[in-house]
Amino acid sequence: MVEHVMGLQAQDNLPPYLSLAARVDGFSPADLSDLIEDRTLVRLFSMRGTVHVLTAADALTLRGWVQPALDRVSGTNQTSRPANHLTTEQLDAVVGPFLADGPQPHPEIGKALAAAYPDVAEEALRHVSRERLPLLQVPPRGLWKRSGGVVYQYVDRYLGQPFVEADVQDLVVRYLSAYGPATAADMTKWSLVTRLGPVFTAMAKDGRLVTVQDDKGRTLYDVQDAPVADEALELPALLLGMYDNIFLSHADRDRIAPDDARKAWMGVNGGVGSVLFLDGILAGLWKVDDGRVVVEPFTKPTRAQQAGIEAEIARVEALLAS
Repeated sequence: MVEHVMGLQAQDNLPPYLSLAARVDGFSPADLSDLIEDRTLVRLFSMRGTVHVLTAADALTLRGWVQPALDRVSGTNQTSRPANHLTTEQLDAVVGPFLADGPQPHPEIGKALAAAYPDVAEEALRHVSRERLPLLQVPPRGLWKRSGGVVYQYVDRYLGQPFVEADVQDLVVRYLSAYGPATAADMTKWSLVTRLGPVFTAMAKDGRLVTVQDDKGRTLYDVQDAPVADEALELPALLLGMYDNIFLSHADRDRIAPDDARKAWMGVNGGVGSVLFLDGILAGLWKVDDGRVVVEPFTKPTRAQQAGIEAEIARVEALLAS
């Protein structure tokens, strides 16, 4: 599943567990923790300038593909800005040897960089290091109920494998297989990688993609023989994490989130709570209060929807108690 959705946003520890529990029957939190511990899955800064859980193979491919986007993030980040004049080579000249004997805590990496570049704020050096260098968070960070501090190692060193150059057309097919039909702008929203429009157009011309028109007259792209959802099918209630892929993988979220619902979720800085979906639409927020799941729908649910919400509450509370 992590491979299919091309990673799960994971700057907080809980959301990837919630995402998988909602998608995989019989999921146990130990399943994800075990895969992180045995290096099948890893945690690193990648799409959208945030930490994701990725397969090892995707970590070696996607990090390099999104690096130009991360460089842009670094250039606009107020915290990183005092260190932006340093090149990737200058950062690597310090961090590479520092990590030669094994992973190191992020604060120690900052201190090593500050010793080399004393005129730059240590906080800026810490931030720019994770944006510009392929640093992976080693366990126990991200493990279920036993997460530790942020300790880094280079991705390729940790996995013992070289980086692989991305085949962008293959990535487009994978993205659409998970999130299509969609536009190039949607894939850019998901990844922050720009200039994908010509790739989509060329793939459609070559027959690798099909096109459809949405109700706004826009051209959407999808893979050949993609399944078509039954519009009459009512989707079950879902309690998902604050930053679930279902909500973060398209530029146009109107199909799943009315404007007032998006504003309620966004608050002042974005992401004020975990999300409730009813029939595929953002319909409320939820939180955990003393071990109990408290749901706050935006509007009064129907009797059938309320039954679905209660079933979801029981499912998530059982997950949190495990």
